[in-house]
Amino acid sequence: MLYFLLQTVFIYHWVLIAAAIIPAIVLLVKVYRFDRLEKESPSLLWSLVTGGVLSTLLALVEETLGQWILNGILPDGGVLYDVIMYFGVVAIAEETSKYIFMRHRTWNNPEFNCMYDGVVYALFTSLGFALWENISYVLNYGFSTALIRAITAIPGHASFGVFMGVFYGIAKKYERCGEKGKSNLLCFLGIAAAALMHGSYDFLATRATESGSIWFLAYVVVLFVLSYILVVKTSKKDQYI
Repeated sequence: MLYFLLQTVFIYHWVLIAAAIIPAIVLLVKVYRFDRLEKESPSLLWSLVTGGVLSTLLALVEETLGQWILNGILPDGGVLYDVIMYFGVVAIAEETSKYIFMRHRTWNNPEFNCMYDGVVYALFTSLGFALWENISYVLNYGFSTALIRAITAIPGHASFGVFMGVFYGIAKKYERCGEKGKSNLLCFLGIAAAALMHGSYDFLATRATESGSIWFLAYVVVLFVLSYILVVKTSKKDQYI
């Protein structure tokens, strides 16, 4: 009897993990197939996913410190508190953490020779982050959380990565041309764009009520559609750099 119960619990947890992982894998495969000029090596892509997972730890440290500082300045629960928390702490911590690991692994890598590569790198890093975050949420809160995050959070992280990746690929092109100033500016804009969308996502999700949830879902849909269009266009216009 005990064996049966333990086996049931074990299987249940594996099903939860599968529910958390599958949406991220589907998006990773889709983005990979759009890489039409030169596919990235499996070892590089795997290192980006693991880098995304590791970036959750760095983000956690940054968010904890940022929240501690913010709590000493403003009372929790107000609009201003949420704006600073989600735009200035959470979004910046998570997007810069992803960027740091992505940059370290790819910027001087000889495989970074096409503009679309930037999108691939940012997506794989972002979805590595989302994958680990999703597993944590799903194991704690179950299938309902898996469903909600599959249609909101995972596409959200993917979309943040798309915008960062487009800027990142163009930045590499300028760096190859010797224009380091423009390259650095584009990298900054990529992080800023991802953080702005990330902050908006978290703020709307937190403030969503029965009526406000419609705006949140609309935001997610528009964000994902725009990201998909960007992926398709960037793939079609891809060129060696």
